[in-house]
Amino acid sequence: MRKGYITVFLTLSLTLILSLVFTVIEGARISAIRMKFECVADIGMNSILAEYHRELLEQYDLLFVDMSYGGSNANIGNTEAHLQSYMQKNLQYQEVHRGGYGGARDFLAMDVNNVHIGQYSVASDVRGQVLKRQITDYMSDYPVGAILEKIEFGVSELERYGLETKNTEAERRAHEARIQEIGLPTQEVEEGVYEEVPLDNPADIANATRSSGVLNLVVEDSSKISSVKVSLNDYISRRTLMQGTGMCEEAAAISGEPNELVFQAYLFEKYGYYGHELDKSLLKYQLEYILAGKDTDWQNLEYVAKRLLKWREAANVLYILTDSTKIAEAEAMALALTAVCLCPELAEPVKYTILFAWAYVESLQDVKTLLAGGRVPIFKTASDWKTGLNSIKNVRGSLTDDEGGRGLSYQDYLQIMLFLQNKDTRTFRAMDIMEMDIRRTPGNTAFRLDACFDTYRADLSVSSRFGYSYEMTKGYGFY
Repeated sequence: MRKGYITVFLTLSLTLILSLVFTVIEGARISAIRMKFECVADIGMNSILAEYHRELLEQYDLLFVDMSYGGSNANIGNTEAHLQSYMQKNLQYQEVHRGGYGGARDFLAMDVNNVHIGQYSVASDVRGQVLKRQITDYMSDYPVGAILEKIEFGVSELERYGLETKNTEAERRAHEARIQEIGLPTQEVEEGVYEEVPLDNPADIANATRSSGVLNLVVEDSSKISSVKVSLNDYISRRTLMQGTGMCEEAAAISGEPNELVFQAYLFEKYGYYGHELDKSLLKYQLEYILAGKDTDWQNLEYVAKRLLKWREAANVLYILTDSTKIAEAEAMALALTAVCLCPELAEPVKYTILFAWAYVESLQDVKTLLAGGRVPIFKTASDWKTGLNSIKNVRGSLTDDEGGRGLSYQDYLQIMLFLQNKDTRTFRAMDIMEMDIRRTPGNTAFRLDACFDTYRADLSVSSRFGYSYEMTKGYGFY
């Protein structure tokens, strides 16, 4: 009978002990499910970031994930499918067979229920701020002080002399109109037939070249200028964009506001321009495209050359009207011309047309010097002046190759132009160039930056066949 008491006692004790053991085991299962969910979510979301676009990193040192994965259907659903697949594979239990004996049973039996990416920031969000945030991070150690100093000097000089707004053409035409008002004397060539006495103003010869196009005048062999033409309608600055959810708060907090000067320094590191063309590029004059936005290299370079000519002509007119020696030369020529036609009252306006024509030819020489790799100061002295008075009689023949000089280089003038440009226009045209070049690489013919994200937040849920389910929200990104 005592043995019976012991059996009952042991049975009751084992019931309590087994209840405790099974409770501990179930608690371990619950903890293991939660821990595995956390680990699998980390692995899956990091695996998504590991799918960064290789060419974008190779060419531009940027980390973005392309939602199209090399295809033409860009959709965040593609990334959700990838994430669900990675998580499910890491949740699946693989039976292990050893020595012919059966494997163990899956202790957790978990499956992915749902993956939803509700927040993600694409490169073009907030007018390209997402892209520029990464660029600012990449260029964080770049010394912008020297760039800022040079740009500030150039901009202050432009403003000081009003070179951006000065209308030298209107001033020149006013002097020409004065000549028309006074009029030329006439002479009888036949009985009853009178003709104006020709003035033979060499300024007219110089002004006649204005319609030829700047590049045709300043580039020795214009056939060497790139003739690439692109269709712009499918690039990011001109098409309807896909939208993300804007700048990730964590990334914005770490990086702060994108720095426009740093972005500009990045453009000169990664983009080509005249005299510094890149083999990988579609458009060869990429910075010129950012400034002009035209569909051919020729038009983009012509735009920059015309703007350079405008600045240089405004500066040279201001200078030549203060140079007594050059004024005296022009006055002597004007007096000689008007003496021949017996109209001395024309001497003054003719003098000014000669001075303006001389400044124009000097400006063409400046542009030619800059495109050849030389330097030109914003405001000249007598020692910086290159052309003689007779150059207005033979414009093309008087322009020489000059790679020397002091002052600013072509690159410096581009820096000033980019700094003065609208920053949104600059940003989106820079993204156009990225798309052009990436699309030239294998498997990326439909590449688009507004389909590339760098941060994302996913709502995840899993369940276990033992009756448990869990949810979590996690955010990951390149920051």
